[in-house]
Amino acid sequence: QVQLVESGGGLVQPGRSLRLSCAASGRIFRVNAMAWYRQAPGLERELVARVTRSRSKMYADSVKGRFTISRDNGENTVYLQMNSLKPEDTAFYYCNADVLSSDLLGTAYWGQGTQVIVSS
Repeated sequence: QVQLVESGGGLVQPGRSLRLSCAASGRIFRVNAMAWYRQAPGLERELVARVTRSRSKMYADSVKGRFTISRDNGENTVYLQMNSLKPEDTAFYYCNADVLSSDLLGTAYWGQGTQVIVSS
C-alpha cells in the first residue's frame, strides 16, 4: 500500500503565502509525476500544478506566476508554494502521485486533502 499525507493548509489573508507539502510512503519503487489539484465548493476538481520526476513543470493559468511546485525525489515529497493568495484560491487541495510500487504496478494515488481558506 501507498499513502500520501498532506500538510500545510489553513486560513490566510489575501496577499499572504502558504506552503503545502505531500509525502508519499509505503511500498514504493519509484514515484513518477506528482501534482496538486484543488476543488472549491460546487466546482469540479481542477489541476493546479504538476511536476515530473525530471522536474518538468506545468501550471494552471490561474496560478502562473504565484504558485511554485517542487519535489524532493529522495523523500518522495512534493511541495506547493502559494504566494499572493486570492480569495478565489480557497479550496480543498489534493496531492496526486503516479507511483510504481515495489511490485512494479503503476497506480495513481490521492491524498486526503488539505483545506486552504483565503479570507480577510
